[in-house]
Amino acid sequence: MSQDLRRTGLPGAADTRDTAGRAATAGTRPATPKLVGTVWGLLILNTLGSAGAETVIPLPRSLIQVVTMGALVAAFTLALALNTRLRIHASAFLLLLTLLLVPSVISSLQLVSGFGALFRCTRFALFIGTLWLLSRWWDGSETFVRHHIRIYFAVLGSVAAGALISPGAAMPDVYGGRLVGALWPLTPPQIGQYAAVIIGLTVLLLMGRRTDRVSAAVIIVPSLVLLALTHTRTATLGMLVGLALAIGSLVLTSAAARRFFTWSVVVAAVAAVGFAPLLRAWFLRGQSQEYLTSLTGRAKVWDALLAAPRTTAEKLFGMGLGDKSFGGLPIDNSWLAVYHEQGWIGITLVAALVTILGAVALLRPPSLARACAIFLISYCAIASYTEAGLGDASPYLLHLALAASLLAAPPAAAPPAKPAVSRRRIPRWAQDRRRS
Repeated sequence: MSQDLRRTGLPGAADTRDTAGRAATAGTRPATPKLVGTVWGLLILNTLGSAGAETVIPLPRSLIQVVTMGALVAAFTLALALNTRLRIHASAFLLLLTLLLVPSVISSLQLVSGFGALFRCTRFALFIGTLWLLSRWWDGSETFVRHHIRIYFAVLGSVAAGALISPGAAMPDVYGGRLVGALWPLTPPQIGQYAAVIIGLTVLLLMGRRTDRVSAAVIIVPSLVLLALTHTRTATLGMLVGLALAIGSLVLTSAAARRFFTWSVVVAAVAAVGFAPLLRAWFLRGQSQEYLTSLTGRAKVWDALLAAPRTTAEKLFGMGLGDKSFGGLPIDNSWLAVYHEQGWIGITLVAALVTILGAVALLRPPSLARACAIFLISYCAIASYTEAGLGDASPYLLHLALAASLLAAPPAAAPPAKPAVSRRRIPRWAQDRRRS
């Protein structure tokens, strides 16, 4: 009995050792300022792009570029103000991104793509610098996941508002009736990407009991509707495969993951049988089988890009950062876009970046943060086949940066401080008695 009391302390008394441990941990892990969410939102605004459908109120492209570039400058300035001591978190992801800037600058200095390449290099450098400054608060928590969901949901809110204000502008014939941004120029693949990512992350937060069902439904249901209206096959496939892998990583340790996985299989089987014609029509989007086989014309651009003559320097370092197009047509493949702009060195660095993130995620013990990271890495890997963006400032690099923040190890807790020993003054007569 006396041994139990010595171990646990007196009933109702505060555990001073636990309090000291929490204080030491709080001292080593800096609290995330609320303005960090503002910085993350400015980075997202910068990566929204300046090209897309015609908006209800015509916005000059120069004005959009000023807004997006101004958002990046503001994000870097604010991040620097929040991290004046330049404390950063060691990250192989950010190190490889910084190295990717080297071939970008070398190839852009040749001015094959014009002076715009140097401007894009400056933008890329500010983007990477802002991520380095934010890495101080990468501790494996879901803080940045919540910022990611809130900000992209706000972007989707502007898309929904544009569809309500002007349905004709939101679903123009030039895009085959697919949903576009009527207030801000966003293409169907962009909207589909944003919707798919926040749906997947919200589902995982709900499974991990980090949010309630009502809040999750407010995010998931409208996003699913917008995703369906975009008819974006890549985003839908990436979301489904990413969620399957993420939930699979939790099946052995989470009863909620097992239930969700079981119900998903049942619903998918029923949908495949009962709604097969409708799903096939949605997937084909009115296109022929031959056109779908050629990946909606992308294969022709890819073949022409690979067949174009290049010097040894252009093969190694690329042609410089551009608008991810070849011969006036979009490349729509991250790996070929990196090869075109940053050469084989760029491809090697991007492949190492994705591989290291995936390896770290697989080696971590099962957790919600690991599942979210697996979802994001899987989604970006699948989307990289038909979308460009892994070699420059883009939403895909922000998704991977979010995965890196989830995989970052939290700061080690300092050992609890030893309680101070009070030293009482011994009277002189007592000292004399001790000597005698």
